[in-house]
Amino acid sequence: MAYNEKDLRSKAEAYLQAEDQQVFKEAVEQELTSGNWEALYDRFYTSLSFGTAGMRGVIGGGTNRINTYMVRKVTQGLSEYLCEASSNPSVVIAYDSRNYSDLFANEAALVLAANGVSVFLYPVLHPVPMLSFAVRYLQTTAGIVITASHNPSQYNGYKVYWKDGGQVTPPHDFGIAERANAVKAKDIKKISVESARSKGLLVPVPEKVDQAYFHTALQNLRRPALVQNNPITVVYTPLHGSGNLPLQHLLSQVGIKCVVVEEQQEPDGNFPTVPLPNPEHPEAMKMALALAKREKADIVLGTDPDADRLGIAIPLSEKKDVYHLLTGNQIAVLLTDYLMGADRENQEKKTPLVVKSLVTTDLVKRIVESQGGRCKDVLTGFKYIAEEIASLEGPKGEREYFLFGCEESYGYLTLPQVRDKDAISSALMSVEMMCHWSSKGLTLKDRLDQIYDTWGFSTESVFAKDYEGASGKEKMAQIMAGLRKLNVGDELAGHTITSKQDLLDGKQTEFPPSDVLILFLEGGDKIVVRPSGTEPKIKYYFFFSAEGTDRTEFEQNLGARIDAYKAALS
Repeated sequence: MAYNEKDLRSKAEAYLQAEDQQVFKEAVEQELTSGNWEALYDRFYTSLSFGTAGMRGVIGGGTNRINTYMVRKVTQGLSEYLCEASSNPSVVIAYDSRNYSDLFANEAALVLAANGVSVFLYPVLHPVPMLSFAVRYLQTTAGIVITASHNPSQYNGYKVYWKDGGQVTPPHDFGIAERANAVKAKDIKKISVESARSKGLLVPVPEKVDQAYFHTALQNLRRPALVQNNPITVVYTPLHGSGNLPLQHLLSQVGIKCVVVEEQQEPDGNFPTVPLPNPEHPEAMKMALALAKREKADIVLGTDPDADRLGIAIPLSEKKDVYHLLTGNQIAVLLTDYLMGADRENQEKKTPLVVKSLVTTDLVKRIVESQGGRCKDVLTGFKYIAEEIASLEGPKGEREYFLFGCEESYGYLTLPQVRDKDAISSALMSVEMMCHWSSKGLTLKDRLDQIYDTWGFSTESVFAKDYEGASGKEKMAQIMAGLRKLNVGDELAGHTITSKQDLLDGKQTEFPPSDVLILFLEGGDKIVVRPSGTEPKIKYYFFFSAEGTDRTEFEQNLGARIDAYKAALS
């Protein structure tokens, strides 16, 4: 491939002049000296842009990387937007355990302060849900979290929240992006730490904010007496992330024994014990499961680095020598069922509202609606769940209340005071749920089987393909265009398409326009296809129902069925 060496050199030299941190300059300088134009092209062929609620990228030097310059550039744009939106803007900033997260948080704080924006900065790492809570508690104009969630260790990111505590949505995300993407190096304002502090523009987040979050999570328990000093054992892994201290604190407050995986307890952005710090992946939970067998744990919990995703494993025998990792959909189903039942006992006069992403199991909807609740489907992304919670702050809130929000990708929320997925309070609620069913002589596996017997057995599978590099986006667009050519009556893996829903065609009103395609097939199968909004991949969600068939036979044939769809879509 031929490269425009003059253009690449110009971009690289401009970046080197704008970047303050030598750690990010070094590789760029070396590649310029050696004339490694291929590597430089990947660093500079584009610029990380502020997209849906922020930016995420590989850590390193260059405009197609995340580094101090790119953080400062985006923050300058955010500052300009905030100063237009408010006469006295303020921001609270949190960060997780990823490499350079603390540095990026400090750099963002100083750019904001240089623009006259008041900043509350956490002095130590904190989870996403506690940041969301802090935005609302402190009544700041916005919030920032430095995190790349569950991505591999080479990534970091920058997420922006609005004053409601949810990730920014239109028109704010577009307004911030427009300003952030237009910022030049010379536009970025500077201030020293000492000056920012002396002017009262940079202060630590007060300790009372953490205490308020913990109090809210504890008050949210439906049957606290069941949990208090219950002689169970919880095994937990924070996967080197920010969930460790908050979750241990909550469990200690109710007298629950919590044993933490020692090798994964300390924050470490290299995530040395796991290939991917994501409780969705069985490999990430391997150490926790081994510890659970030794400790005879009653439940196993795992959270990702920013503690917004929750994984759960449960014992399958009284000996507690075999454990089953629940899927994200199974956790959603169990929590929906538990919360609906607990609130029915409390005789809540309002209608409970459960909000789920459209790629989360429809079994949730059946459970909710059969018991008089309302279930609302939204696009993938917890910001859409946050919007539904916000809508209850108006007249609708006189008739409905928020009960639960869930995404199949291990995201759950039971606290309306938080507006993003919350693995910390959801973990506490999951422990209560387990204690409740145990008091009835049931395991969570027993209850899950009862749910299937009552509302029908459903199962799901997710298949994803990565498309890295400069050509990745183009390839993804081509694939989506090809799938959109499928019509009703066409066959896919031997199954006839009975209907389809294209969220980009302008013909539907249930969802905002989005790059999502839904295919309905004979026999009740459903496939949802969407490019990821945060990663270079396309995700395929398969939904299956055993209605009208023998469950054992259905499960025996399921693997071949999934493989056939994967082959057809590859």
